[in-house]
Amino acid sequence: MYFIDFDLNFGLLILLVVIVVILVNTLKILREYQRGVIFTLGRFTAVKGPGLVIVIPGLQQMVRVDLRVVTMDVPSQDVISRDNVSVSVNAVIYFRVVAPDKAIIQVERYLDATSQLAQTTLRAVLGKHDLDDMLSEREKLNQDIQAILDQQTDGWGIKVTNVEIKHIDLNESMVRAIARQAEAERERRAKVIHAEGEKQAAQALMEAARTLAEQPSAMQLRYLQTLTQVAGDKTSTLVFPVPVDMLAGFFEKSGKGFAPVVPSAPPAAPPADPDLPRRIDPVA
Repeated sequence: MYFIDFDLNFGLLILLVVIVVILVNTLKILREYQRGVIFTLGRFTAVKGPGLVIVIPGLQQMVRVDLRVVTMDVPSQDVISRDNVSVSVNAVIYFRVVAPDKAIIQVERYLDATSQLAQTTLRAVLGKHDLDDMLSEREKLNQDIQAILDQQTDGWGIKVTNVEIKHIDLNESMVRAIARQAEAERERRAKVIHAEGEKQAAQALMEAARTLAEQPSAMQLRYLQTLTQVAGDKTSTLVFPVPVDMLAGFFEKSGKGFAPVVPSAPPAAPPADPDLPRRIDPVA
């Protein structure tokens, strides 16, 4: 009797364990950001989740898919630009799964496939641009790479949301060449700005001269104003040019003629007589 009870209890225990195992394999719990791709006898059935999902053991299988945004670092790639400059570029891409069934059925290991596609696309896109474009138009290059990746991964059920080029590594000689180019560009801008200032100053002086020429008394007032400004300096010697034209008016008002003094010419030497012999001075 004791052996019969022991066998019965042992059988019930085994049955209970089997039931628990079946329930564990049957009931699946998926989180909010997860989806389950269900296969029945190897054929795709449906996408279920989140929450409680019932999977028939032996007949159905479920593959979990994460729908959160994946941040993937693209390894450093050696790129030769269109102007034959070798650079090393690394980037980061952001993508997420929008169609779990396609991500499982259409491609094997969609994470690895997206990483490899990002590396080849990065080299292909950057190789079509010059080094200056890589350094100055990085935003445009990011958009071009994102558009190409998004188009290629659309059949995999993956949406590429963003691509960012993190760093462009140049060799030391190229860095020095770019520094010299930037210095030359700054010097060119300085010369252009200086020339533009000279041009504007010349135009302003021309307008001022035209204005002063319309009224002669304005020139005299300008000279007096300049004299006032110069007299404010604490110097022992003051040199101030006085134009003759300005003094001509004062002489005319006083009734005296104003004429420049012309120096008299020296007396002319008497002409030499050709018939007389030339005088020879004795030598001491």
